[in-house]
Amino acid sequence: MRTVERTGENLRNTCYNIRMRPHDHAPRPAHLKWLLDSDPAIRWQVMRDLTCEAPNAIAAERSRVATEGWGAQLLARQSPAGNWAGGPRGWRNDLPREHRDLLITLYSLSVLMDLGLDPASRQSRKMIDRVDKGLTFKWLNNRPYLRGETEPCINGRILGIGAYFKEPSDALANQLLGEQLEDGGWNCEAPKSRRSSFHSTICVLEGLLEYERAGPKSAAVTKARKRAENYLLERRIFRSLRSGKVIDKRWLRFSFPTFWHYDVLRGLDYLRNAGIKPDSRVREAIETVIERRHQNGRWPMNLLHPEYIPLEMETGVGTASRWNTLRSLRVLSWYNNSTR
Repeated sequence: MRTVERTGENLRNTCYNIRMRPHDHAPRPAHLKWLLDSDPAIRWQVMRDLTCEAPNAIAAERSRVATEGWGAQLLARQSPAGNWAGGPRGWRNDLPREHRDLLITLYSLSVLMDLGLDPASRQSRKMIDRVDKGLTFKWLNNRPYLRGETEPCINGRILGIGAYFKEPSDALANQLLGEQLEDGGWNCEAPKSRRSSFHSTICVLEGLLEYERAGPKSAAVTKARKRAENYLLERRIFRSLRSGKVIDKRWLRFSFPTFWHYDVLRGLDYLRNAGIKPDSRVREAIETVIERRHQNGRWPMNLLHPEYIPLEMETGVGTASRWNTLRSLRVLSWYNNSTR
């Protein structure tokens, strides 16, 4: 196997070029061709994770995210004030408009990360400077947006966004460490609830991983992240620790974007991205991913979450999803090449 450097980041991702046996669910040439006949955001990740192209070819394809397709469309919909706004009629009418717009901004920034927008690009720097200079939480004494607010599920995403696009926030990381629960995870309902939430925990885990990759290593952050990873693994990614039952059957259905929602594929893709060596505790979750595959070798879009961003990517529930197929194939590659 070989590693490739991602442009604009210190992060190194592993691409496995070992040929998988047919029963290992290796992508066939037709699957790869279908994935590559897509948006630059998918193409560059296929090149990095599945076809193992040269680093300069991956970087060139990734650079197109800022100027073509979904990435360029979402960037163009940012206001000069720094936010994304709008939403369908009736969406989150329980919140003041400013709160809704900041949620849409959070989701839009998270999707730009998922697309792999190069943080070193001119377009990315312009975008995050607008956020940094223009957005605050007015109800928190005008706290700057990238310093976070009060809920760990939101702050985990903001921590990752700041670390990825601008700079890591030590204060926000320390706040999250102080909110870690005894069982190893986080919950936006704490301290009312002392039991962790998979939803909150995955949001914080992803943020801490970006934070660690953007700055000097922190033993405290690494320890907290490992505790939270064990929280997922001890529960086999989707089962109750006490009863062994599936916690939420919706987690067995895959969507993209995930927004704040946890599911089995998101949990596994995090572990892959974090470089965790898979063991028997993920086997059943891997089997769930395999079972979700259609006979044509592609994974469908099982559901769409109600959250909103001003961008449509894959909207057909039940139809083949390039996002779910890409993420499933790289998770299976990670598992097969680490356990053979």
